[in-house]
Amino acid sequence: MLPTEIAVRPATREDAEFLVRGNAEMALETEQLSLDMDRLRSGVGAVFDDPARGFYLIAEEDGSRVGQMMITYEWSDWRDGVFWWIQSVYTVPEARRRGVFRALYTHAEALVREQPGVCGLRLYVETHNGRAQETYRRCGMRETAYRMFEVDKVLPGRG
Repeated sequence: MLPTEIAVRPATREDAEFLVRGNAEMALETEQLSLDMDRLRSGVGAVFDDPARGFYLIAEEDGSRVGQMMITYEWSDWRDGVFWWIQSVYTVPEARRRGVFRALYTHAEALVREQPGVCGLRLYVETHNGRAQETYRRCGMRETAYRMFEVDKVLPGRG
């Protein structure tokens, strides 16, 4: 089978249910979490309601949705710029290992280069997810010296 091109585009409200399902599957696969679907649906919708929260990208192969990525924003006073955080990454199982993440990442990286005031890309990854970490390294990302801490009022007791 010949490889097909993966196209990346901004998500629209018509993609919301795909995004909700992808987020739910990703949480179950990576963290064994069953998310509240009504809360998740509201959270995805909130990004479309307020673009200051971020935006989603959709990867398509042969016209079918195969992956997703959300970008959110963090101000860095040290850099006088905004980091774009990569979140909610998901690739449907049948499209894995075919460059879906790389296509999403390459698209996001190109957008960063076009945007004055954006100082870089960041993401966090589960410490045990070695496959994902290797993928990120192959895309040119490097591990930082930071560890993440949180207080989670919605999904307590994780970690």
